[in-house]
Amino acid sequence: MIKGMICDIKRFAVHDGPGIRTTVFLKGCPLHCRWCHNPESIDPKQQTITKKISLDGKFFNQPEIIGKEMSVREVMTEILKDRIFFGQSGGGVTFSGGEPLLQSAFLKEIMSECKKENLHVTLDTCGFAVQKNLESILDFIDLFLFDLKIVDEEKHQEFTGVSNHPILQNLEFLISRKQNVIIRLPIIPQINDENIDEISDLLKKYPEIREINLLPYHDIAAEKYHRLGMEYHRFSQPSAQKMNEIKRHFAHAGFDVKIGG
Repeated sequence: MIKGMICDIKRFAVHDGPGIRTTVFLKGCPLHCRWCHNPESIDPKQQTITKKISLDGKFFNQPEIIGKEMSVREVMTEILKDRIFFGQSGGGVTFSGGEPLLQSAFLKEIMSECKKENLHVTLDTCGFAVQKNLESILDFIDLFLFDLKIVDEEKHQEFTGVSNHPILQNLEFLISRKQNVIIRLPIIPQINDENIDEISDLLKKYPEIREINLLPYHDIAAEKYHRLGMEYHRFSQPSAQKMNEIKRHFAHAGFDVKIGG
């Protein structure tokens, strides 16, 4: 029986696609973005970290396991608990990560089960994947949340650890296959906030793409890095003024834009 390494299952999510959703976070990611806000999802293997807890004014160290192998049936049981809310809100299930396509066999099987239950399925992906794995699940996906970070190849390599060529090729592939795609663009000061023209010019090649979600960098993941023993790269947070300026830029280019997922 095929199993997936699950990092977390978040119920009543409202920022991972339309309506009320259950978001399943799969563990493992091929990118190592310096600003990643889910560092616990990067390593594809199970991890143990130390968590400090307070009891009666005293602090204790408690081990916490990140990552759990789960069968398709086990995950489906969790997803279907909130089915009534999906129907009432136009929601469904979102597969996120990490990068879900790293576990393509498990992903295909569970998405197939979701469609048997007539659930709306969204995939949140960084786009860095083997194209045949992406193609194999197209029939099960209603919406792609496609993360686009940096257009410049060298800069993308520097700040994420991988080339953006497969990502851009997969974006073009999805558009050619008439898939429903929303672009998610993290705004990282000094990394990509001054290259909006370049990103806009790229996306204007695809008139099928109408919506962009701007995701401002935040530093709330700093404690996660500390507990995982990982180096944390702190960036400044974009101002509200800067975010609105970028929003106006994309809106003027003809896109429907919102700040946040």
